Amino acid sequence: MYINRENSININWYPGHMAKTKRQIIEDLKLIDIVVEILDARIPISSRNPDIEQYIKSKKRLVVLNKFDLADAAENQKWVKFYENQGIEAVLVNSNSGDGIDNAIKKIEKINKDNQKKFENKGRIGKAIRVMVLGIPNVGKSSFINRVTKKNSATVGNKPGVTRQKQWIRINNNIELLDTPGVLWPKFDNEDIALNLAYTGTIKDNILPIIEIGYNLLKLLIKEYPEKIIERYKLGKEEIKNVLSSDAEENEKILEIMHMIGRKRGALISGGNIDEEKVARIILEEFRSGKIDKITLEKAK
Repeated sequence: MYINRENSININWYPGHMAKTKRQIIEDLKLIDIVVEILDARIPISSRNPDIEQYIKSKKRLVVLNKFDLADAAENQKWVKFYENQGIEAVLVNSNSGDGIDNAIKKIEKINKDNQKKFENKGRIGKAIRVMVLGIPNVGKSSFINRVTKKNSATVGNKPGVTRQKQWIRINNNIELLDTPGVLWPKFDNEDIALNLAYTGTIKDNILPIIEIGYNLLKLLIKEYPEKIIERYKLGKEEIKNVLSSDAEENEKILEIMHMIGRKRGALISGGNIDEEKVARIILEEFRSGKIDKITLEKAK
């Protein structure tokens, strides 16, 4: 197989319901005190809709770095510090287990203290904090809401774009959440962002060539976390070193390592050839599930 890296990945994926949702979000923000923005801790840059800054403007914000259990622990702390340095509260959350949820609620109440004082000065004592939860598809937004409300109040699915309709959900006497469908932006101009979203499953696997996505993820992991790849797939360190130091073209080196993984996992087809699609799916699934290890693809600066 030949991986074509001359043509950049360019995706236009903007279903009609997303355009409608964008308009609704802008209208609903008039009712909101705080925006909770859910990001994937493994890709905090790529999992952020760049249009959100324009939407929320001067609204107070809490950044929730979800799926932190799948990300590099040291990088998690760097990202929290990164946002704190910008004057933005950030919290690490695992919406599946509930880790960090109580802290997120405390952060919301802390952020809203100034607003509450303004309301009390106007005689509006006991007004609930109105919070909008925003996030791109498959970032764990609905799971976060379900954990916060301690019940399945929002529709949850394991495929991108499951949440569809607006929902107000009361958390306690102090907080009301407004759920919104996940919204991607119309066009991915940056190839790295498109790839990061594909690696984590935000973009459906049938949108891009699965072998190319697996190839590019392996290439990135070999560069940033080589020891984790070697350990997970029981590869020989010297063998990998020899492959990477050879005079072969880069795509041939990565493909050879894919084939090594394929042989280890028995991903074979007729004639003893490697089933490259199966290998790509193995690498993607094991990255997404954390089986390769805790990995952060985007580092805080």
